[in-house]
Amino acid sequence: TVSTQSTWGPPSSITLASFVGGMSAPAKEAPVGDQPKLAQVIKIMGRTGSRGGVTQVRVKILDDNRTDRNIIRNVKGPVRVDDILALMETEREARRLR
Repeated sequence: TVSTQSTWGPPSSITLASFVGGMSAPAKEAPVGDQPKLAQVIKIMGRTGSRGGVTQVRVKILDDNRTDRNIIRNVKGPVRVDDILALMETEREARRLR
């Protein structure tokens, strides 16, 4: 006998909307320590990356207890002096351009 029921795709008891909706994770609040820190671009160091798509910049950490903390970071996308960046972590520093 030949079956007319399809063998691929989700089972017939699950609709696509309920399947996709069931896959989403519940929204969680971010812990206080995981808040991004703000940094102001003070100098454009140069372009880096295999095609020049990354800009190396020197930034000043704004919301830090230590005053005058400057680090070098790589930024993808357009950036100018005096832009404010939201950094998820400020411990690592990018290697300098050669």
